[in-house]
Amino acid sequence: MTAISYPLVERTLDNGLRVIVSEDHTVPNVAVNLWVGVGSRHETPGRTGFAHLFEHLMFQGSRNVASGEHFSALMDEGARLNATTWFDRTNYFETVPTGALELALWLEADRHAHLLDAVTQENLDNQRDVVKEEKRQRYDNVPYGSALIDIYATVFPEDHPYHHPTIGSMEDLDAATLEDVHAFFRAHYGPNNTVLTLVGDVTPEAGFAAAETYFGHLPPIQLNPRERLPQLPPISEPVRLDRIGDVPNDRIYVSFRLPVDTTPDYLACQVAVDVLGGLASSRLVRRLVRTDETAVAVGGWTMGLVDGVGLGTITVDVSAGADVEQVEGAVCEEIARFIAEGPDAAELESVIADTERSWLSALASIEERADHISHHALLTGDPAYVNTFVDRIRAVTAEQARAAAQTWLDPGSRAVVRYLADTSKDADQSDTDTDADKDSEEAA
Repeated sequence: MTAISYPLVERTLDNGLRVIVSEDHTVPNVAVNLWVGVGSRHETPGRTGFAHLFEHLMFQGSRNVASGEHFSALMDEGARLNATTWFDRTNYFETVPTGALELALWLEADRHAHLLDAVTQENLDNQRDVVKEEKRQRYDNVPYGSALIDIYATVFPEDHPYHHPTIGSMEDLDAATLEDVHAFFRAHYGPNNTVLTLVGDVTPEAGFAAAETYFGHLPPIQLNPRERLPQLPPISEPVRLDRIGDVPNDRIYVSFRLPVDTTPDYLACQVAVDVLGGLASSRLVRRLVRTDETAVAVGGWTMGLVDGVGLGTITVDVSAGADVEQVEGAVCEEIARFIAEGPDAAELESVIADTERSWLSALASIEERADHISHHALLTGDPAYVNTFVDRIRAVTAEQARAAAQTWLDPGSRAVVRYLADTSKDADQSDTDTDADKDSEEAA
């Protein structure tokens, strides 16, 4: 197969902004993608949720842009745009017709340079309320909505920067003053802490010139980065957290600490987790869903992180009436068998082919390609990873996957989060129904 070779040209402006252009004239659109080196892992105790709060505030206006105008001005041009926050970064992105590229860059530069002109007490209070409502809708009032929060808190030590979720603490947000929020922005939002990626119908020369025009005047900020933490070892013994509540069915999350993203051991763990639960043909699907019929669904995924640890999880939706302890035991048995035997040739081939297909599909989209380029430029220092990942995953051998699982996926190092249906409600309802039936019979 032909090697992946998307063009990548990079230049760093005098103020420290890294600009990467990947020229692609397939369609007359350009993906504008900015990754800022601030996420929830950069927050301090008592100041959680600030990174995510700024994702919201960045759409509330800046020096020369009214609240909401960033969205409306670009959508009037036919653009798609949004932003997200994560442990390691905050990203802002829009895909625009080629003719609207300079408008997008002007709007981005204005809010990245002059946001604080619009961060008033009123705006802060308003967006705090928006974040609280988002937490209620996405986490508090959804079955299994807080599962990832529980997984992070169970897998990562309390003093680790990945222990707390990106949504943050509502108490911390309530306690934040306007000056706290301004100080957070000034500490992290600067051109020398940002990557700008342009993918699509633009030449490198035109892209660099436009970046210089709109971002070149932004002053760099003083950065005070800390060294990334050393690799966390596997958990020393199994840990468990149970949540009992109103869920459709029992669900088990079996999680493990993994190596940091892009390392050979992380990729080998990714292969191992996919063989165990990541595909429709995976081992745990075959055993629990098709053979034992003790589960209605199984999933497996890994999360590449950079600050001393990664994350891998097997998810099992337990069938009605099945014993949760036995299902968890079966998961551990299959992991132990994988550690003993490793994947067979067919399993390895299927997982690598599926991973390759997913990667190529993602890169075919200029939006996703821009996002992956920014990701690796900011977090791993290697934007060309988009062109080399498939070769790296193909290079994983069966023995490497088995050995990585032996080190990182040992069942004795698991963290288990279980969401269990509250059966006491069913019992109460059954008692009520029985009493009602008796009353009816007596009335008859």
